[in-house]
Amino acid sequence: MIESWRWYGPLDRISLPEIAQTGAAGIVTALHEIPYGEVWPRETIAARRAEIIAAGFDWVAVESLPVHEDIKRGEGDLARIFANYRQSLANLAAEGLRTICYNFMPLLDWTRTDLAHPLPRGGACLRFSAPRMAAFELHMLERAGAEADYSPEALEAAEAWTRRATEQDRADLLAAIMAGLPGAYARYDVAGLREALAGWRGVDRAALRASYRRFLEEVVPTAEELGMRLCVHPDDPPRDILGLPRIVSSGEDIAWVLGAVDAPANGVTLCSGSLGANPANDVPAIARAVAPRIHFAHLRNVRKEPDGSFEEAEHLGGDTDMVALIEALLAEEARRRSEGREDAAIPFRPDHGHDLLGDAERAAHPGYPLIGRLRGLAELRGVAQAVTRLRASG
Repeated sequence: MIESWRWYGPLDRISLPEIAQTGAAGIVTALHEIPYGEVWPRETIAARRAEIIAAGFDWVAVESLPVHEDIKRGEGDLARIFANYRQSLANLAAEGLRTICYNFMPLLDWTRTDLAHPLPRGGACLRFSAPRMAAFELHMLERAGAEADYSPEALEAAEAWTRRATEQDRADLLAAIMAGLPGAYARYDVAGLREALAGWRGVDRAALRASYRRFLEEVVPTAEELGMRLCVHPDDPPRDILGLPRIVSSGEDIAWVLGAVDAPANGVTLCSGSLGANPANDVPAIARAVAPRIHFAHLRNVRKEPDGSFEEAEHLGGDTDMVALIEALLAEEARRRSEGREDAAIPFRPDHGHDLLGDAERAAHPGYPLIGRLRGLAELRGVAQAVTRLRASG
């Protein structure tokens, strides 16, 4: 497994020399400054890669080459947007990049209600509170029918939160939810979010799947020709949000994606945290089922609650059996090596760490602190080393 680290380029408060001290060998990044739907110029890709190499790393995965919202809605000048996506793939391949992560989540890339939820022993974590999300949807956004998406317990708690919430509480909740918008997009107020959601009216699960199938049909053949690997990131969280469908939330969903265009280039980013937030998902079992098509992995853990809430746990301390998951990934690497593949190693990164010690003062991207992720990487590294030794000893 290739130890890697997500870096936001010039937007990141954590520098490459600091990342070098974590021991990671690879960098996962993107050209976040380029608007969605535009071509990534080869010279810009080359400059970013040269910067990464000069710091002593390899650029092991692109995260993400984003999918324009018009593609997801199935409207607009899609021929131009698809052509731009294919050209960006060609430009990345020309600079030696082969692993491309993306997602197909409508409007929001990820959703949390708390960006710095306090932990019992100090520090903070990302959290999704079903009651707070229900309060936002019902009592701030006033979305019709939202009550059907929440348990009676969450709805009752949402009422209680709304009664005691201050204007600052409401502003903080909106800001946390808006943090999941892609970096190139402006954040909305409540009225603006209502307007943005109106553009998705009529897009149900079937319509989103149809748009996704077309995307795969348009770009996977190009990826195949270029020797690239596309890997979809599961929905975060794995449930419908704001009335918008989520279609990459389970093992069954992933099987549909891989079968929609059945080609090696059409693969998955195995995100243990996103999949792990769905109580129905057995993450190690999903990993074993789709192992040949795992091209990239995000390793993190979550702790779930009965009402649908969850929070980021320690990498080895949540609901997912991380040892079993790493065993599955290492077994797949061994299978690939037995076939003589030079690309047997799966790049992974420690996903979402706790804000620990001085992390809060640094104010890095939510979920991407230095010390918290360093702890996660150290723990994952230890598990991988132990599993590898045990496999070698028989």
